[in-house]
Order: sequence, then structure tokens, then C-alpha cells
Amino acid sequence: MDKRIYFDYNATTPLSKEVLEFYTEKLSEYANASSLHQDGRAARKDIEKARGHVAALVNVNPDEILFTSGGSESNNTVLNSMLAEGKKRGKNVIVTTQIEHPCVLEASKRLASFGMEVIYLPVDEWGSVKLDEYKKALEKKPLLVSIMTANNEIGTIQDIKELCSMAHEAGALFHTDAVQAAGKIPVDLKEWNVDYATFSCHKIYGPKGVGALYVKKGSPVEPLIRGGHQENGLRAGTYNAPAIAAYGKAAELALKDIENYGTHTRALRNKLRDGLLAAIPNIRVNGHPEKVLPNTLDVSFPGAEGESILLHLDLLGVDVSTGSACASGSLEPSHVLVATGLGPELAHGSIRFSFGKYNTEEEVDYVLEHFPPVIEMLRKMSTAYTDTNSK
Repeated sequence: MDKRIYFDYNATTPLSKEVLEFYTEKLSEYANASSLHQDGRAARKDIEKARGHVAALVNVNPDEILFTSGGSESNNTVLNSMLAEGKKRGKNVIVTTQIEHPCVLEASKRLASFGMEVIYLPVDEWGSVKLDEYKKALEKKPLLVSIMTANNEIGTIQDIKELCSMAHEAGALFHTDAVQAAGKIPVDLKEWNVDYATFSCHKIYGPKGVGALYVKKGSPVEPLIRGGHQENGLRAGTYNAPAIAAYGKAAELALKDIENYGTHTRALRNKLRDGLLAAIPNIRVNGHPEKVLPNTLDVSFPGAEGESILLHLDLLGVDVSTGSACASGSLEPSHVLVATGLGPELAHGSIRFSFGKYNTEEEVDYVLEHFPPVIEMLRKMSTAYTDTNSK
């Protein structure tokens, strides 16, 4: 290939041409969106227009969208709000899952340090929440349930509408981290009836450093960042107006393209999956076989270590991931894969391919031609691997 191949869209996406042009234009408009003069009002108008586009992407009212710096801040805002709400309601139980994004898991640990009880739900081999364990947890009448819509590593999609309904029946608030879902699959928060949901711009071909939090009208929320009137006093700080405006453009384009996006990335994912299964013996595809993001393929290669695979693919000009980009500096096996029951060897020997709208069949063909010999070589170097010829 004459250029590098980018198969790491779940980590971040490039700016689309349309968003880049729009963002560049807005970067020259320097007025503070909180100023009352004409230029300030123009910047504020851009923000409100963007709010409308982000709201439309997930089918909610614009005044229920709160702009933040990204998914991590949005998730922390929701979890942090439970300290005050728990005291008010006399509840101290939080329910989440073992496969959440690290920002949710770390925020949950902080709540536990303040005396709240956190229940980490187990998942089955596909990464789906075990409903019997969920029902047991709901018997404790939790304050909040936080379950991600689609997993960032293995792509498994949860039935958020059902899980939310069950939580509400138990008197709990419900939050979903929809960072990996919004723009890739249809997200209808009104139908799902969740109380909170989080999103991030850089997952949908927009700039980094801007995200959103959905707060259903009437749902309790406390500001994580205090000091100003912005976002109705719920998120202080000078507006990053150019990035927010670009987020609106990215959301507008994502909504228009969502069907084509799913068709395109699913075809590439399935082509690579089927090609790898045919060319490399004894591998495992992780995640749900059907309820999975169209662009996400996580594969375990027994007898080959994930970091070595990644480095060899890097030398071939292919960008992939060994798991969540936020945890890539850790030597520990993926907490997501361990939760699905994979042993340390399979968890350590896993690679995530995630596709986007700019990927091509030619790129998949290149990987299918040059990647299988890499696994064969690494397995020959391994003293622990035995070829069982099973798939």
C-alpha cells in the first residue's frame, strides 16, 4: 500500500473534509459566546445550532443537551452527581458492569471511597449483561444504573431499552455511555427512556476535546466544574465555540449518513472476519455474533502476544489496537475480555480492528494477504503454542 491503513476508528476518527473546512472557518471567529455584543451573539447562535444537531442525532430536545469536554467528563458528571442525590434520597447503591469504560469504573471506585456500594455486573461470553444477576442487583433498590450502549473493545450492543425499563421499575435512575454508539447505530433516547447519556465528538469525525451529556428533564445533576453561568450553571468555563460548532456539523452529517455507514463498515468487518477465519487456524472472534457494532472486530490469536501483533502490523503500515485506547499503556490484559471469560493468553493475544467510512476493500485485502504470515511466524517463535487446527 502507498499509504498507511487506519483500522483504529474506535480510538478516534479523522476530521471529515466537511467538518475540517467548517471548523477552520469557525476558528477565525474568536468572540466569547457569553458576550452580549453582536460577535458574541453570533458565536452563541452557532452553539445553539450545534445543540440542535446533537439532539437530533439521538432524538432528544435541544435543551436537554449539555456540552462538555468529552465522554469522560460527561460520565464523571453523572457519577459525581450521585453523591448529593444519594444523600437526598437515602440510597447508596450504584450498579454498573465489569466491562465499562475506565472512566466509569474509576468514577465508581471514587463513589465507593465515599461509602457507596458499587455492584459490578458480570457478562456472558459475548459481553452481554447477565439478566439474572441484574435482577438480583435491582432488588437492592439502587440509586443509579450505568450500562454502556456498545462496548468500545468488542462492540457488543446491550438492550438499553429493556435494561432501563427494569431499572426504572426498581426506582433507579439510568445512565448509558453511548460514546461508541452514537453515529454508528440508531440511538433513540426518547424511546429508550434513559435519564442520562454521554457522547463524544471525536468518534464521529469531529474535533477532540468536545462532547455532550444528555440529561432528561427533571433528572438530578450537579456541576462537575463550577464557577460560571455557562450551560445553565451546570458546566462552567468559556465555551469552546469553534469545536462545539464543528460538533454540530459532525452530528448533522452522521445522522444523514448513518445507514450508509452501517452498510459500508459491516461489509468490511465481515470480509476481514471471514478472511481471517479462513486463513488462520485456531482463532476466536470476540463479542456478540449479531448484536455488535457494524465497524468493530476483536479477534484473539492464541500463541501470539497482542503487543507483538500490533507492532508487526505497524511495520506493515496498519494501525490497530490491543483494546481500549485509554488503557493501552497498561500491561494488564483487557478487563473486558477477562470479564467475558477469556484466559490471560487469549486476552493478551487480542487485536481490535475498527473500521470507518474512509476504509476500503483494498485495505482489507492487503491485511488478509500480509497478516496471516505474521501470526504463523509469531506462533513458531512461541514455546507455549500448539496448533490444534481448530477454529
